[in-house]
Amino acid sequence: MDQRSNYVKMIGMTPPTPRNARRSDALSRGRIVEAAIEVLDATGEAGLTVRSLTAHLSTGRGAIYHHVANKEGLLASAADDIVGRVTAGAGDDEDPEQSIRLLALGIFDAIDAHPWVGTQLSREPGQPAVFRIWKSIGSQLQRLGVPGPARADAGSALVNYILGATAQYAAGPRRVTSDPDRKAYLDDLAARWAQHDPDPIVQDAASHLPEHDDRAQFLAGVDIFLTGITARG
Repeated sequence: MDQRSNYVKMIGMTPPTPRNARRSDALSRGRIVEAAIEVLDATGEAGLTVRSLTAHLSTGRGAIYHHVANKEGLLASAADDIVGRVTAGAGDDEDPEQSIRLLALGIFDAIDAHPWVGTQLSREPGQPAVFRIWKSIGSQLQRLGVPGPARADAGSALVNYILGATAQYAAGPRRVTSDPDRKAYLDDLAARWAQHDPDPIVQDAASHLPEHDDRAQFLAGVDIFLTGITARG
């Protein structure tokens, strides 16, 4: 032990960390993904940059690139993390139809809370988050007794509905944070629909639009799919 170390030991001080030491040893991929989600929720996809992430984590670029290759991979990992939280507990119900409903509502709520997830999931059907959803639904369809080819068709159709509808809802009035603003948004949309086409079908839909509930309407769509799936046997 050198003279400086002896002195530090005598006065009870902790030796200082060298100035050039990095925090990469304490920075895990999971923490980077968690930080990316925090940045995305706060600023949207445009706000997620290496600069914003390093500032958020108080680290350097090298520590980030040690774990992730690029922004696209980070976005996919962040979306997979959010979806993984949903699928982890969505298949526990004894009724497979109810499990599908819970999974669909979980995805709906996740994209409502994190709108950037809907945008990300629409980009690449082969990314891990989409596979998670498809596998979860497929396993419940198998429990319902839907055979292989029909299960693949039904699973794809249901996944497409869930992702498409949730992304559309997230881009619309559910992103209006206050109830008065949401009502104003829906009133304006209903008026535009009614003025656009005098057809009674359009007029009827416009009359119901201001009071409808997005979540209930979304679940009704899931039930329509389930009714058709079980009817086909």
